[in-house]
Amino acid sequence: MFKFAIAKKDRDSCARLGRLETAHGGVDTPVFMAVGTQGTVKGVTPQQIRDCGVGMVLGNTYHLMLRPGSERIAKLGGLHRFMAWDGPILTDSGGFQVFSLADLTKRDDRGVTFRSHIDGNLIRLDPERSMKVQRDLGSDVVMAFDDCTPYPADRAATRASMALTHRWADHSLNHFQGGHQSLFGIVQGGMYPDLRAESARELCAKPFAGFAVGGLSVGEPKDLMYPILRHTAPLLPEEKPRYLMGVGTPADLVNAVSAGIDMFDCVMPTRNARNGSAFTSLGKVAIKQAAHKDSDLPLDPACACYTCTHFTRAYLNHIYRAGEILASVLMTIHNLSYYQTLMAGIRQAIAADRFPAFKAHILQTYAARDIFDYPMPDTQTGEVPARNVEDHPTCG
Repeated sequence: MFKFAIAKKDRDSCARLGRLETAHGGVDTPVFMAVGTQGTVKGVTPQQIRDCGVGMVLGNTYHLMLRPGSERIAKLGGLHRFMAWDGPILTDSGGFQVFSLADLTKRDDRGVTFRSHIDGNLIRLDPERSMKVQRDLGSDVVMAFDDCTPYPADRAATRASMALTHRWADHSLNHFQGGHQSLFGIVQGGMYPDLRAESARELCAKPFAGFAVGGLSVGEPKDLMYPILRHTAPLLPEEKPRYLMGVGTPADLVNAVSAGIDMFDCVMPTRNARNGSAFTSLGKVAIKQAAHKDSDLPLDPACACYTCTHFTRAYLNHIYRAGEILASVLMTIHNLSYYQTLMAGIRQAIAADRFPAFKAHILQTYAARDIFDYPMPDTQTGEVPARNVEDHPTCG
């Protein structure tokens, strides 16, 4: 049921054009997944998600395990039926949420014990339970339970965290039951290039259907994130999908695609929308600014979404400042649409052998640097040295 095929490679970078097929349909890659943490993409209906061009969504193991409970969702027909979404779903393992709630968490070799942020009850989460919860949810892509290395972390702590991820990867494989689901492994190793390479070697020797780059966008600067990503992505199997977890901005997406990444998720388009910030073909727009009070322009003149074809900036400014729920809905519709249009543009550019020019345009729009302009961190310290890098990527 799970298939991944590369249709074309960019001749000037590591960018790939592909197709991912699951039991609930397929998506063209590179793909951006909308984040539906608790079985809903905040502020919009499944039909609106579809209308925005979204083909695949992400659900959260940790949150759905706590509320309403994976067993309840299973009894009600699984997550697809529960949230009325018939397209592909990826569920994360809960590892990142455990990382983000570190003050409430106690780790051991087999898993983690933590207090629920909802009612304070003591909860146990380990690879076996993560696989069980994700099996109950019935997602198409399942993530191995991992230990997300914090930033900053010294070399010894990073290696210990990575080793734990590797052990949990084995336990995840042992408890994964297959069926229509496919299991992805997660590469860790922090900001140390050689540890990233070691993690990739060990995990890629295991029978995972795809691989994710984890432990990035956890507070580190772009000076560290970008070189680690461009170093790690080509180490992953060429014939399997590569997923960058929790990233990012439009500039992040084109940069990561050029490094060879196929799949993305991030709360940025929906969270920013609720905070009144829009991503547009002209750059970011803060709709609450007084400059928009009298503007009869659409949010983005180049956008054909429902928001941009029906409402002015003046109206959006008014309802946002008035605290109306509709402001979040309309801004979310636009941001999700913009991200999907961006990904479609990336795919079209790769197909037409013009991806470098497309990437340069997005980077210029968002005043961002190219991923290949960043030097590699030092192996021992994880710090960025003052030296130049090669002009061209190595795609493996």
